[in-house]
Amino acid sequence: MEVTLLGTGAPAGLPRPDCPCAACATALGPDARAATALLVDGALLLDLTPGAAFAAARAGHSLGGVRQVLLSHPHDGPPVEVPAGLPQPVRVPDGRELTLLTGHRVRAVAMDAGGTGYAVTGPDGRRLLYLPPGGAPAGLETATAESYDMVLADVVGRPDALARLRAVGSVGPTTDVLAVHLDHDVPPGGELRRRLAAAGARAVPDGTTLVVGAYEDVPDVPRRTLVLGGARSGKSVEAERRLESFPEVLYVATGGTRGGDTEWAVRVAAHRERRPGSWRTSETTDLVPVLAADGPPVLIDCLSLWLTDVMDEVGAWDDAEWAGGGEKALRERVRELTEAVRGARRTVVAVSNEVGSGIVPATVSGRRYRDELGRLNAAFASECEQVLLIVAGQATVLRG
Repeated sequence: MEVTLLGTGAPAGLPRPDCPCAACATALGPDARAATALLVDGALLLDLTPGAAFAAARAGHSLGGVRQVLLSHPHDGPPVEVPAGLPQPVRVPDGRELTLLTGHRVRAVAMDAGGTGYAVTGPDGRRLLYLPPGGAPAGLETATAESYDMVLADVVGRPDALARLRAVGSVGPTTDVLAVHLDHDVPPGGELRRRLAAAGARAVPDGTTLVVGAYEDVPDVPRRTLVLGGARSGKSVEAERRLESFPEVLYVATGGTRGGDTEWAVRVAAHRERRPGSWRTSETTDLVPVLAADGPPVLIDCLSLWLTDVMDEVGAWDDAEWAGGGEKALRERVRELTEAVRGARRTVVAVSNEVGSGIVPATVSGRRYRDELGRLNAAFASECEQVLLIVAGQATVLRG
């Protein structure tokens, strides 16, 4: 089964007409996208958009063999003209199944928002799932026996849809996840590719033809990632974004509750409010057992607070205790942590502060903490496939 993506953008396209934002200004060439529409084996058209016939011709295809046109969502604006010879577009009621003369079977999938998803099985048995913009499947309660070969969804706008599909086995390691309905929520080009790769997804230019079931280009999700940044740089948001398309994430908060500190309580509440409801939280600084255990992805926020706790335990703030064994004890704890990261089998995303680029602390203890955090970050980063530095909300890839 072959799929040609006649368009991969949001319903308004990318760039949006008359939009002055930076993302639209840079959406040029292969990053410019028409509204999403799919041509399946030349026989099935999913979503009819303006200029679909011309888009097909540019991709080396014709709409002359299309036997069914299905719409996944309401189309705003004036009605789209149906090219001569093309069947009248329809939306299929949820749960209804169609069988085309070409041997394709199509099932309408209920969404949790407006629109209809379509599960398509080709004559060769390959399966794809196409979801409308802003939609996620509703009613996925039991694990499926087989994952889809390809999923096309609004990965940027609804990462939780991918998490739901993963939770029930509909998306597996060899599922080719393609981001469609792309809008100006994220800058195109390298930044878009980086964010999608972290979710195990990718985007392709308009006009691309893909073979369903070929998974060689499916990006590998990094097993270990370190996200560095200064205060309010956006490092925690970046770390959370990397895992929001995965279910049952374990969020390890190393800062504790700090009873009586109302400002800290506000910070903690803001973090909790941001996280998906399916994530589980553990407040601990005992990271080695967490990393050694099998389980869902884990997000550690953050290493700098872990270091503060360990330095408290070894007496690092007292010069005599530091010289009398505290420094050696800290080195051993850092070694144990980095060895645990090296052996971790679960996906790990860790956050840490980058503090070495500012003013030199005025106290011995402040300089000691700064130096030890720099050493910890370097040791942890050496065990990670990907390391990011976040500055002003923008990610720079240091490794990977």
